[in-house]
Amino acid sequence: MGMMKEFKDFAVKGNVVDMAVGIIIGAAFGKIVSSFVGDVLMPPIGVLLGGVDFSSLAYTVKAAAGDLPAVIISYGKFIQTIIDFTIIAFAIFIAVKAINSLKKKEEEAPVAPPAQEVLLTEIRDLLQERK
Repeated sequence: MGMMKEFKDFAVKGNVVDMAVGIIIGAAFGKIVSSFVGDVLMPPIGVLLGGVDFSSLAYTVKAAAGDLPAVIISYGKFIQTIIDFTIIAFAIFIAVKAINSLKKKEEEAPVAPPAQEVLLTEIRDLLQERK
């Protein structure tokens, strides 16, 4: 019974739930970026490079023979994946940089002293004036 309680404590901790939410959002973000790269960015890049479609670039190691399919190295898909990764990494870098700059501004903002401390300071000043 102790192991089940430990697992329950682990599974419902805030960090685990936050991580699960992050993974789900990350997967959705990855799909969005992949679509953006494949459907929006790569067609114009292909036109600029003379109509090259990266996803169709491949090297045939062994041609198809009878019922056996061809053995192909799809290096174009690999290039596409590298481009996807680079864009995703850059987008995450920009997002983290923006979040860090917002946190920095929050930290730099002076914190007003509590009302009790202000009141005590005023009382101290009034007492000093009486002397």
